[in-house]
Amino acid sequence: MFLVQHMHLTFGFDTSRKRIPNIRWATRAPPVMDMQPASEIEHTNPAPTARSNRPVDRPRAIALMILAITFFSALDTSAKYLGQHYGMPVTQVAWSRFIGQFLGLFILVPLFGSLSLPDLFRTKHLKLQLVRSVLMASTTVLNFLALQTLRLDQAITIVFLAPLVVALLAGPFLGEWVGWRRLVAIAIGFSGVAVAMAPTDLTAGTTGFNIGVVYSLSAMLAYALFMLLTRYMAAFDPPMVTLFYSMFVGTFLGAPLAYLAWTTPPDLQAWLMLASLGFFGGMGHWLFLHAYRLAPASAVAPFLYFQLISMISFGYLVFADVPDLQSLTGAAIVVSSGIYLFNRERKLANSPSSPQNPQ
Repeated sequence: MFLVQHMHLTFGFDTSRKRIPNIRWATRAPPVMDMQPASEIEHTNPAPTARSNRPVDRPRAIALMILAITFFSALDTSAKYLGQHYGMPVTQVAWSRFIGQFLGLFILVPLFGSLSLPDLFRTKHLKLQLVRSVLMASTTVLNFLALQTLRLDQAITIVFLAPLVVALLAGPFLGEWVGWRRLVAIAIGFSGVAVAMAPTDLTAGTTGFNIGVVYSLSAMLAYALFMLLTRYMAAFDPPMVTLFYSMFVGTFLGAPLAYLAWTTPPDLQAWLMLASLGFFGGMGHWLFLHAYRLAPASAVAPFLYFQLISMISFGYLVFADVPDLQSLTGAAIVVSSGIYLFNRERKLANSPSSPQNPQ
């Protein structure tokens, strides 16, 4: 996140259906855990026509995706370190991330001419954008809370469930029901989290139940709803507008909460880490969007799972955390289920008989 910032949707639109656009699922946030973060995966992808006039550059797109995922992992690592090492409140850490990325978009987007400042505020569905922003803020805060007691690799494993939950909720929310093959894949994915978290990881030493698991599952569910709403909003507002509103609630409603709990950073390193949160999230999102402009989703989406490697690496380098065989086995099950689901959705999207025979 934001791992929350680490899993994303690939949008395709069926213009014959005005009610809701058609979809292909791609598994990412985060970031994030910006769950964009174990932060951030947040995230809007360009419309399918966004790169129609651009040459395909798969190696560069994959490299940008891996770099974006690394930024998202750095975001989660910094948030965890600020909380554990400096004892900073999660509300302060989360707000620092939001205000940094919000100001970056506010200044840089008009500067580079992609949209004017008034255009950033122009949306066809203000209420839905604000609801989506609340979900983003909730995902970030819950994910940062989870990171205080879970290892980075544990948190991202739970976040990887988000695309599976999105596929499951697409039926009741969007009328797009999955077939039995994808239901089996979703069930297997959930069993992977059970393997990764239980039984030893569901208890925190002698203190009893690890509340971090509850926080992480709640963040994942909020992020799944966030992705569903992101997919719907992509049919109406430009990606940069949607990304801008993602930071809106966290920036303005989070300000009084951050002020009330504010702890002055004790040294320069703490100040720099707080300031870097918005940079990590913003750069991660920009690289993520740019990767999808250079190559089709089928080429870059599987590399979203690189975040498991980056989270394990940061966990070892910064916190000396080493995942056990149980955690790695569970993560492998979740990742395999997600990749299968993505490939199955892509196959059905390209099949003329898919609407009549969803599997």
